Amino acid sequence: MSVARRRFIQGTAVATGAALLPTVPAYAADPVIIEADGITLVGRSDGSILVQDGTGTDRILLNHFMIKDTSLGQQRTFGGTPARITLPDGRPAIQVTYTMASSVSGVTVRGTFDVTPHRAHMKWEVSGSSTLTPAGFMFSRTVYEASAAESYEALTVWERDARGGIPYEVNAGGAYVETWAGSKGYFCLSSTNPASTNATWIHSPGTSTGASSAVTEADLILGDLRPRGAGTLAAERPLGVEVWTDQPFNLYKAAGQTMTLKAQVVNGSAAARKVTLTWWARDFGGKKLAGGTLCKSLAAGAAWNASFPVTSPSQNIVFTEVQAVSGSDKALARTNLSVLPEFAYKAGKESMFGLANYPWLLKPGKDAVLGLVRTLGIKWIRIAYAGAPGIDTATLDANGIGHNVELSGIPVGGSPEQIAAWADTNVAKALAADAAYFEVSNEVNQPWMSGRGADAYVRDGLRQVTTRLDAAGSRMKVMNAGLGGMDYIWTKNFHDAGGWDLIDAFAFHPGRGNFTPDFAPPPEEWTQGSSGSYWNFLGALRKANQVLQEYGGDKELWLTEAYAPTRPNAWWSDTYRHAAENTLLTLALAKSEKVRAVNWYQLHDSVIHHPQEADPANPEYHYGLMNRDTSAKPSLLAFATAARVLDEADFVRHLAFADQDIKGLLFTTPGGPVSIIWSRKDGYILNSEHGEDPWYASPEPWIDTWTTKTTVVARPGTVNGTVRELNCIGQERSLKASRGKITLTLDGAPRVYYGLAANPDWK
Repeated sequence: MSVARRRFIQGTAVATGAALLPTVPAYAADPVIIEADGITLVGRSDGSILVQDGTGTDRILLNHFMIKDTSLGQQRTFGGTPARITLPDGRPAIQVTYTMASSVSGVTVRGTFDVTPHRAHMKWEVSGSSTLTPAGFMFSRTVYEASAAESYEALTVWERDARGGIPYEVNAGGAYVETWAGSKGYFCLSSTNPASTNATWIHSPGTSTGASSAVTEADLILGDLRPRGAGTLAAERPLGVEVWTDQPFNLYKAAGQTMTLKAQVVNGSAAARKVTLTWWARDFGGKKLAGGTLCKSLAAGAAWNASFPVTSPSQNIVFTEVQAVSGSDKALARTNLSVLPEFAYKAGKESMFGLANYPWLLKPGKDAVLGLVRTLGIKWIRIAYAGAPGIDTATLDANGIGHNVELSGIPVGGSPEQIAAWADTNVAKALAADAAYFEVSNEVNQPWMSGRGADAYVRDGLRQVTTRLDAAGSRMKVMNAGLGGMDYIWTKNFHDAGGWDLIDAFAFHPGRGNFTPDFAPPPEEWTQGSSGSYWNFLGALRKANQVLQEYGGDKELWLTEAYAPTRPNAWWSDTYRHAAENTLLTLALAKSEKVRAVNWYQLHDSVIHHPQEADPANPEYHYGLMNRDTSAKPSLLAFATAARVLDEADFVRHLAFADQDIKGLLFTTPGGPVSIIWSRKDGYILNSEHGEDPWYASPEPWIDTWTTKTTVVARPGTVNGTVRELNCIGQERSLKASRGKITLTLDGAPRVYYGLAANPDWK
């Protein structure tokens, strides 16, 4: 397309955010042009930079730059002068000297733009003010004829620790994605906040380079690439790999289906190179289901797309890895494929299975997330109200999913006006949501076991809520702020301050460290601190029930946050395999201790303020049932197994085998008795061989670390019948009884048994 023709098109284009900017002048007679494979930049006389793809099609116009300054406020450029320069490495570049408003004449802004295959590197240098706020810098863009709205993708890279353990993802910035038919563009930045980006401006934080100067850098990648491939080119990493499937959550419903693992390998180096790709797929038991090795020569900046078929097994999880190697350079990516049939849950609102955090990351879409919630048997959402992220209350109601509210921010010690405003606003929000329960704030019992603040919480928060609910004639039930751990000291002060009579349900969060869920030290032995035994599950539940009995009032018991954290290579957290085992046992023990509902924290690894960014050092980031990429952890299948086994179950008693290290729970169901049995021959402490350092080499999730296998004779339901055994993720096998006995092989992993007698521990 000729420059003259482009002048006409650009002069009449309607673009994102264009109404907020001044009219773009026509081209200069002699634009400054630089190009590389797949990309061309045209510097225009108004200081804007036109970006064209490899076919010469106009894609993006880079218009203006915005500074932020504590004294000057936000100030943007008004045009500029482009010039062709030579970089120190001999490559050409376009440099734009921008024009600023006369009121900020002491500030200068200069942009430098260069190209490599499929990539434009952009740098804006700002100087002349000692009060710059680089964190607020932004640049504007106009996108032409996009086929979809701009979206945001967090960028990540997989790494291995030199000390061993399992690989994990780290944050590698973020990308704003522009979409055209058959092609994409990615604005890649090492740091950005999507909440600060709008239709006109992209948030592009700078870094200080002196007392009165700062610089912002970003990259624009064009081509038919995946986000992590674009991130590879932007960061000039030698190799990059991304893996995915086209199936929501990589979750399949039945055996015998073709699960297609897709991979993209990108050569981020400046020269062509030969790349070897190796891939494998293993199931929960470690069996290799598929794999292979391929080789290909890749040009600089080029992408290699590959697909690998895996036949879905019956209920199972398939761990996959793709690794690219070229010389001494390596890159890898992992994801999980899973198989989980549908199930007809019958407990309805009587179910105890819930979700603590709103299901706010609606990827790939609300309908898919809602379908997953239903597949998992989740019948309670802890937080849902108008304006909250996630699935709206009307949709939850239509699908028979109960919803509550938890609202914090009580202005404890504030003025009467502040306290009343908080209570008025939040009670109105709860009433409008038609919430079943109002959990009044969250973890206000800090420092743990100090007892501080209980009376002020009752005075300025809880009583304000209950008074207003009563005045409104509401039947909504009320919970205390879910406590961090079973803080019986705070609870006593809460009771003495009159709070106990104001609640219908007692809520707490039985956090757990590297202990099995059935670890139950007596409260007088609990130790405090970040790795203290205060953070135990069963002991906390038993103490809670003791308090409920002592204080009376027939209160419900809610666990409004429960979890099995999977921070990799950290001994305080579960391994991925232990997390699945502990998820099943946590939920079974909750049922045995008469818990009304358990809200699992949370659906997927992430932090709500930084969606899908990798955050390996943050323990709470790793609390999800799914990974960052929304593929299932083994924990997700374990949650579903517990929800299905316990759907209509009632607890009968703890089993008591002759061997006191053999533990078990007996439930009755409409289909007959169900037993969950395990061994504690290997003790209650997980990852016990750890050192003083928080780091611990986590084993791969298919590795069984229970060393002691114990055979136990149990009583079957029939003399020579069949007993069904389910492991923590719901995989089933049949065992044959003989002469009224059946031999079970047990270890630290809980197993579910159908077909045992109502007294399987009979002696």
